[in-house]
Amino acid sequence: MAIADVTITPLGTGTSVGDYVSQAVAAMLGKPGIEALEVTPMGTILQGDLDAIWAAVRAGQEAVFAAGAQRVSTLIKIDDRRDKRATMQDKVARVKAGLPR
Repeated sequence: MAIADVTITPLGTGTSVGDYVSQAVAAMLGKPGIEALEVTPMGTILQGDLDAIWAAVRAGQEAVFAAGAQRVSTLIKIDDRRDKRATMQDKVARVKAGLPR
């Protein structure tokens, strides 16, 4: 299972991109093989099968083009761990456990 941090940004559309990002996220929601999706202030986190993540990212990028963007920048950071199952929540809990109390 993989966890991916994805940022899909239209270029040349002005300073506000929220409407475009909403279209991208809507296109990624409910895709088969995506176990979890979390929108953050700086991107979207996807958890699931790697092939499903690629398909969801492609759908998100195409949705931004369909919304009128002529150029789209997509950044993807993937953690594809195969020795054990780790969820988004596991990764966050591990960091929080190491914080000073």
